[in-house]
Amino acid sequence: MASIKDRIVLITGASSGIGRACAEAFAAEGCKLLLCARREDRLEDLARTLRETHGTTVHTFSLDVRDRSAVVKALDALPDAWKTIDILINNAGLARGLEKLHEGLVEDWEEMIDTNVKGLLYVTRQMLPGMVARGSGHVINIGSIAGHDPYPRGAVYNATKFAVDAITRAMRMDLVDTPLRVSTVDPGLVETEFSLVRFHGDRERADGVYENIDVCTPADIADAVVYCATRPPHVSINEIIIMPTAQASSIVKHVGPLKRGE
Repeated sequence: MASIKDRIVLITGASSGIGRACAEAFAAEGCKLLLCARREDRLEDLARTLRETHGTTVHTFSLDVRDRSAVVKALDALPDAWKTIDILINNAGLARGLEKLHEGLVEDWEEMIDTNVKGLLYVTRQMLPGMVARGSGHVINIGSIAGHDPYPRGAVYNATKFAVDAITRAMRMDLVDTPLRVSTVDPGLVETEFSLVRFHGDRERADGVYENIDVCTPADIADAVVYCATRPPHVSINEIIIMPTAQASSIVKHVGPLKRGE
């Protein structure tokens, strides 16, 4: 395990769920954290907790990754001490709606594409040249099992996560002559605000997605992200697919207690 103490880590979508768990996990490793999301109040709350718990050096800023000009402006305006980012975690992402394609809302499609694909590209395009120039860096994208195994009523979300997988693979090829590493961590069912966002705030429907299934926690995913980041420099963890034991594919899962034998 390679030490990442004092490395600068940029996490998008850090205000909740997997992003927040990644912030906590990298703080425990002694990293310096750059945290951004749309909900600045939650970021400040998280930063305060990390400082109190781990003594972490944290810089937060509000950012909507869908806005290219805002991405450029915010990242260009980082204080000099924060500009040499070692690890970029592209976590910002969301799902909207669960309808058949011919019944879906175009505004939902646009929000998913703008966040999951274009937002990831905007942030990465801004950060990668500096990493290449320094000959050091690691990009870790948070994908999904949906980027490998599509499911009905999720065509556009599936497409965005297939895009993340393709971007990750192609980026790794583009950087093969450099010391940079590119990884993707692709979760299955994880209990976060994901379904609440997908169902536009319908708490009952969102809770039903995880009911009676022993799903993964955000901390489980963060642990896999830290694993990618802490391998020796000559080792690249290209892809981790991580799901609950009770899930076998995007649509095959077991509800209720697992069989424990006779």
